[in-house]
Amino acid sequence: MLELQTKIHDEQRQGEAYAPFANDTHTYKKHFYIESYGCAMNFSDSEIVASILQAEGFGATRNIEEEANLIFLNTCSIREKAEQTVRKRLTEFRKLKLSQPGLLIGMLGCMAERLKSKLLEEEKLVDMVVGPDAYRSLPGLIEEAGSGQKAVNVLLSREETYADISPIRLDSNGISAFVSIMRGCNNMCSFCVVPFTRGRERSRDAYSIVAEAQNLFDRGFKEVTLLGQNVDSYYWMDEQKDIVVTFANLLEQVALISPDLRVRFSTSHPKDITDEVLYTIAKYENICNYIHLPVQSGSTRVLQLMNRTYTREWYLAKVDRIKEIIPDCGISSDIIAGFCSETEEDHLDTISVMEYSKYDLSYMYFYSERPGTLAERRYEDDIPENVKKRRLQEIVEVQGRLSRESNKRDLGKTFKVLIEGDSKRNSNEWRGKNSQNKVIVFPKANYDLKKGDYAFVKVNDCTQATLLGEIVEQA
Repeated sequence: MLELQTKIHDEQRQGEAYAPFANDTHTYKKHFYIESYGCAMNFSDSEIVASILQAEGFGATRNIEEEANLIFLNTCSIREKAEQTVRKRLTEFRKLKLSQPGLLIGMLGCMAERLKSKLLEEEKLVDMVVGPDAYRSLPGLIEEAGSGQKAVNVLLSREETYADISPIRLDSNGISAFVSIMRGCNNMCSFCVVPFTRGRERSRDAYSIVAEAQNLFDRGFKEVTLLGQNVDSYYWMDEQKDIVVTFANLLEQVALISPDLRVRFSTSHPKDITDEVLYTIAKYENICNYIHLPVQSGSTRVLQLMNRTYTREWYLAKVDRIKEIIPDCGISSDIIAGFCSETEEDHLDTISVMEYSKYDLSYMYFYSERPGTLAERRYEDDIPENVKKRRLQEIVEVQGRLSRESNKRDLGKTFKVLIEGDSKRNSNEWRGKNSQNKVIVFPKANYDLKKGDYAFVKVNDCTQATLLGEIVEQA
């Protein structure tokens, strides 16, 4: 078994506060505000940006009108709606800037490369545009923008992983945290802009990942989610020691930090998740029995157009393998309705894959053509929007039924639940998740429990989205 070092690199690298919005706003003369959109990777990146800004003397704030000297939007280009939302927010912030001379507005992340000229020069909505691999250059860009110049750095890198930067945990509950293990993507799915906005895959130093997870646990965190555009293709080599670390190796080493530290990961590409990973999940109780396995379409023909590199039959065999090795594994998915040339038969193929896989949850969208993607260059976006929306609604209805059926199958079962905090609706109830990533709400009763504790909860009832139970014993 591969052993990785768990040595903490240095005190500064690991940071201190996990909730600067709550605690740090009055200890700094300059303040920043970050708003994040899109995937978990964007939110993780915002925590890296916060660390870089804190080192430059900026504290985080929510008080935009009175305290913010910098406003950043960390953007997403995956869907058109996200871009529309970002544009609206930039317009609102630009109005605020008119009444607050000296306020700087910056755009971070995936929209940076594609829209830099338009937003800087034509619409004049931002003062800075910074791509996902250029966050180290922020201090210089802030200085440049402060002198009245337009500041831009959208260069992609083949090496940058920010491994030496300790993220500042923005708005953290103090229980769960993201740990980025790699950046970029090599898959070139025809509908996706990520390879063009985040560059090629590169895996982060394994020692620094384990050290960050160890430090989080030492500070009271009880759950880490290992993040990457395609975590299963994680591959890192220590050339000096001639050690190769695969994703299965990395999962195991993070799990070995403590049995009380839960380990999750996202996202898996079906073509890359291996038996080695599945057996590692099955071996360790604290690696959660939950896999997000995006299918996108249930039609082999459409999957080929999407450049997903697997067939319908291959995907279903992977679902079978997961359930064979991890019988109680929760599975969720991503689904796109109305991709180029999709027929009614293709659409029904997608629904049949959902029925077979029995997803607990799905993230469902209708196709939104993104500029710069392979699909934009190769195919006609020829499905009318009303047809896309109708197919999406049918997919949503099927998933709603599958989610209810999945939750009903859990009635009478007892799960180990990590308490994340009060229920949103009732402060006399706890809210937590089980290993399968399902939300469970249960009365606090007279048990001496707190956020971050584990409890065994028996499920008595459910809704489509939530399991409802009662404590049967403390973990």
